[in-house]
Amino acid sequence: MYTRLIGTGSYLPGNPVTNNDLVARGIDTNDEWIVTRTGISSRYLAEPGATASELGLAAARRALEMADVDGSEIDLIIVATSTPDFIFPSTACLIQGQLGNKGATAFDVQAVCSGFVYALGIADKFLRSGSHKKALIIGTEVFSRILDWSDRGTCVLFGDGAGAVVLEASDTPGILATALHADGSQSGILNVPGQVCGGQITGDPFLRMDGPAVFKFAVRVLVEVAEEVCKVAGIGTSEVDWLIPHQANIRIIDATGRKLGVDRSKVIVTVDRHGNTSAASVPLALDEAVRDSRIQSGQKILLEGVGGGFTWGAALLVF
Repeated sequence: MYTRLIGTGSYLPGNPVTNNDLVARGIDTNDEWIVTRTGISSRYLAEPGATASELGLAAARRALEMADVDGSEIDLIIVATSTPDFIFPSTACLIQGQLGNKGATAFDVQAVCSGFVYALGIADKFLRSGSHKKALIIGTEVFSRILDWSDRGTCVLFGDGAGAVVLEASDTPGILATALHADGSQSGILNVPGQVCGGQITGDPFLRMDGPAVFKFAVRVLVEVAEEVCKVAGIGTSEVDWLIPHQANIRIIDATGRKLGVDRSKVIVTVDRHGNTSAASVPLALDEAVRDSRIQSGQKILLEGVGGGFTWGAALLVF
């Protein structure tokens, strides 16, 4: 038994917010500073009141439409998010209710920017076991809710959005290998060290990051995990048709591709237009490349992510 991807979908809220738009809002930065250091020119920011479940639902419906699957047919829903609507119920259950689905297994995964790849790896185990037949995997974020807009080193990097895929159990190979890892000793270099306690916010409720430390760690583990899944599948990294890494920073993406020996023309890049959308970044990029026909049937796709925790993972699949 294998797991095959049969549909993709994505959703971006509102209109693009350019670097110059951020400057106009009073952020102490400029377009050249942001582009030079990150490769980001614009991002999408959800309107006040918009939620991760709303964005995720829109992406899910588009993925279901492509797959020609009704929401009631899904028996596994996994949502990757660091910005859920509530402490509970899970964002997965909220989306399940909106889809009119009753009875499917539904839960959230919190692995930050690796969340979608984590969810994909978990779903693959469910479907391969034979316990479930069709899965809906969603990465959705409203990171604008947890940004300190006075910190130009972080607030310019992130955006909001959602991406989704539909998977089904199949006797035809699809997902060839997955690998998931974490190292909690590195939790201090990227985190949101706050919480709600007794009705009050305790600690710091905003995203904090040690940029140089994150860069070094991210490039190393993205290379290692890509090589790991390719080895399991019995192929070289040069045989990958498309690399879709987490869209955090163009420098990280380029450094990872170079070390893997993957030509830049084979790397899907959306960070310039979407910014870092955390768990949504990989499925957003995947959906774009599927819909513009860059990705073709039979091609090998390598998805990978790295995020706070620290977490990282990869999935190699045949489209």
